[in-house]
Amino acid sequence: MNTMNTQNPLHGIRSSPRFDRRLYLGASLIFLALVFWTFARTFYLKPFFGTPPLSALLHIHGAVMTGWVVLLVVQSSLIAARRVEWHRQLGVFGAAWGALVVLFGSITTLYAAAREVRAHSNFAAGQVVITSLDLLQMLFFASFVAIAVWQRRRPDYHKRLMLLTIACMLPDALARLPVSFMTNQLILVGMDGFIILCVGFDTLWHRRLHPAFAWGGFLFVAAFHLALYFTQTRAWIAFGESLLS
Repeated sequence: MNTMNTQNPLHGIRSSPRFDRRLYLGASLIFLALVFWTFARTFYLKPFFGTPPLSALLHIHGAVMTGWVVLLVVQSSLIAARRVEWHRQLGVFGAAWGALVVLFGSITTLYAAAREVRAHSNFAAGQVVITSLDLLQMLFFASFVAIAVWQRRRPDYHKRLMLLTIACMLPDALARLPVSFMTNQLILVGMDGFIILCVGFDTLWHRRLHPAFAWGGFLFVAAFHLALYFTQTRAWIAFGESLLS
């Protein structure tokens, strides 16, 4: 009797929940540490450094953004502890919190840009560039979170899209590193490096490039590189100033 030799479609692909748990928990913990370090002087440990006071909007913005980073760590920890049901229940709250991130992230950067433009400050043009990039980050952040929630029953897509939300917030942390040589190009290198490392480790381990990383990572990197070029042109800055004045 002849038997049909069917191939497993997952043949050659490693399945290691332990590796995935370590990757996502590790990335979220490192990002939490980076955020605390870069914002310590101006937000978390502000009383110890005597930095200028912050407006109520900036305090709310800082609290909302911090809440999201902490939520990433908590959710990754729940998966690492195999508390999947708790993770899903908290995910409902997380989706709402993600909406707050987009709302206050957009409002804060638009307010800062409008203030500089209306004051005709020397930093107005630079703030228009920053605001344009921040809004692009918020657009991708919202898209990644929305698609991740939609794909919540497909963990392989869900977790990779949530990891990409770190890339959306990473430029703001890198821009505040306490170094004098930080430039837009170096921030771009840091963001690209994070994505390449995460996608590279995941691809090497699983022996395939996952579509969520392939499309999500590629579109975000390509869009950010193009935006960094176009937002620094005189035409775009003039357009932005006209909208904000």
